[in-house]
Amino acid sequence: MELPAENKRTALLALAVLGALLAVALTMFIVFDGDGDGGGEDGSGGQAAPTAGGKAGSGGADADSGSDEPGDAAATPIVALTEVAEAHTVMSKYMAGITTYDYKSSAVTWVPPLLELTTGDTRMKQTTALPSGKTWATCEAEQCESKGTAVVVRDAVIADDLVRGSGRTISSLVKATSTVTAGGQSTTESNEWLVTVQEDRGKWVVSGFDIFGLGDVGASEESGE
Repeated sequence: MELPAENKRTALLALAVLGALLAVALTMFIVFDGDGDGGGEDGSGGQAAPTAGGKAGSGGADADSGSDEPGDAAATPIVALTEVAEAHTVMSKYMAGITTYDYKSSAVTWVPPLLELTTGDTRMKQTTALPSGKTWATCEAEQCESKGTAVVVRDAVIADDLVRGSGRTISSLVKATSTVTAGGQSTTESNEWLVTVQEDRGKWVVSGFDIFGLGDVGASEESGE
């Protein structure tokens, strides 16, 4: 009878140990499963940062697209470069022309070609003229000859006036140089002018010009010389 009792105690002890092991295993499973869930929460929290980063990225993309829009607008200038070159040609041709003449020049033939480069208004008619009075008398007496050249230094203003309806205009700094030969002597003088051209029926014409520098002698600080 003692042997079965021993076997019974051994079996009960084995069951107790197995139960303890099962309890430990179950406890560990619950603990690690809870940690996994917590990691999931942390993971979702970690995912929130990339999501925010994604939003920031979207915001950055929006900012880029916003910066691209002005860039697109700036990609269409008021005046194309080819037209600016045409305007510069008109400026240079006119400013060189008004200082190119000789003692045999006649207003009848000298004025019209130059006036065609302008708006033709009263002001331009007054400024597009040969020297007069004592200056012209001296020129004839000394058989003078004046040769002019002009070059655009830089553009000052390019605009499209929608309010007054004057259209597109370009104002540029033009350096005009004239060499006058009279009585066997030559004198060279350079001045800087702010010349304005405007678009008139598809072409550029001079609408005005104002002295910018004071020439070779006594040049103003504003002239940049």
